[in-house]
Amino acid sequence: MQRVALVDDDRNILASLSVMLESEGYEVDTYSDPELALREVTRRPPDVAVLDVKMPRMDGFDLLRSIRLRSQMPVVMLSSVSDETDMVMGLRLGADDYVTKPFSPRVLLERLRACSRRAERDMTLHGAEAPSRRLECGPLVMNDECHSATWGGKPLRLTRNEFQVLHFLAERPGYVRSRQQILDLLHGDDLEVDDRTIDTQIKRLRTKLRAVDPEFEAIDTVYGVGYRFMAPITA
Repeated sequence: MQRVALVDDDRNILASLSVMLESEGYEVDTYSDPELALREVTRRPPDVAVLDVKMPRMDGFDLLRSIRLRSQMPVVMLSSVSDETDMVMGLRLGADDYVTKPFSPRVLLERLRACSRRAERDMTLHGAEAPSRRLECGPLVMNDECHSATWGGKPLRLTRNEFQVLHFLAERPGYVRSRQQILDLLHGDDLEVDDRTIDTQIKRLRTKLRAVDPEFEAIDTVYGVGYRFMAPITA
């Protein structure tokens, strides 16, 4: 039996979707509080999650960002706004599908089934185990499940933000990440945060990496654009 996490501040929607999905054989967890939902799906990941976009304190985009730091579970976004910008934002953040309210419960059901089929196919193609949480790029090895990072076998003591920035750069070596992309990763839609704080994060990262490797030069500054990670060739 597959388990679905429904996150929406509208309790009527939670109740109606829960009844429909349970009648189709799903086990359903419902949350009207997105912060509680994040704690619970982190502790006990469901097979698929359905997130409303417009919620108080933490909206669906913020919740999706936080989930994607921990899991690649299939996620379907719900929105009462048929705005292409919202849809693009959700998909860029890692949503697997997007449904606009009002919607047919049967349509949502089929979207969930399609997401589950894709996830099962990916597991078949890449092995029966869950997707690896280990990233290796040259001398750098990171594991986001246990928040560990090493360079050339030497441990790096990174803050949460430093870990996220380094992982973000290293997962696509040679690819330029703009300051705004890194800012979005760390702070979401907080417009009060100066993008120059990213320069400080990069400076601290370089300092910590040079502490274990004085010749470290793997984070390039692309002036006027952002930063990129260039993994050194190892023997």
